[in-house]
Amino acid sequence: MKTAISKSVRTTKYATREENPGKWYLVDADGKVLGRLASEIAKRIRGKYNTQYTPNADLGDWVVVINADKVIVTGKRAELKDYKTHSRYPGGQKIRTYKDMMQKNPEKVIELAVKRMLPKTILGKSLIHKLKVYKGSEHPHSAQKPVALSI
Repeated sequence: MKTAISKSVRTTKYATREENPGKWYLVDADGKVLGRLASEIAKRIRGKYNTQYTPNADLGDWVVVINADKVIVTGKRAELKDYKTHSRYPGGQKIRTYKDMMQKNPEKVIELAVKRMLPKTILGKSLIHKLKVYKGSEHPHSAQKPVALSI
C-alpha cells in the first residue's frame, strides 16, 4: 500500500534563476511596428519562450533595443495616440501626443508599451528593469555579448 501511495504522490518542481541563467538579446527597432515589437519583447522579458516557464518566477532574458527613434506606428496612430499622466493634484493631468514623445524621448515610447504588457505586480515592476532602450545605434552592453534577435 505504501509503495502505491509513494508512486502516486509527485512533487512539483519550480524553476529558479540559478538553474536558468538569462541571456542578452539585441533588437533593432528600425522600421518595426511599435505594438508588435513590444509584445515580442515582453514575451522575452517574461520568459515565456523558456521551456521551464513559471508564472511567479523571474526566468526572462535581458533585451537591448537600439534605434528607438525609428520605430513606426500604423494607420492614423501618429496623430491619434496620446500619453496621459496625472500628478494626483487637481488640474495635474498632462497629455502628450505620440509625435511629441518621439521628439523629446523616443525611448519612453517603447518602455511604456512593454511595461503595459507586463504584469501589474511586484514581479512586473522588477521585470521592466531587464529592458534597455537606446535612441541611436550605440549601446554600452557590448560586454554582455547580446545575440541579435530578429522580430
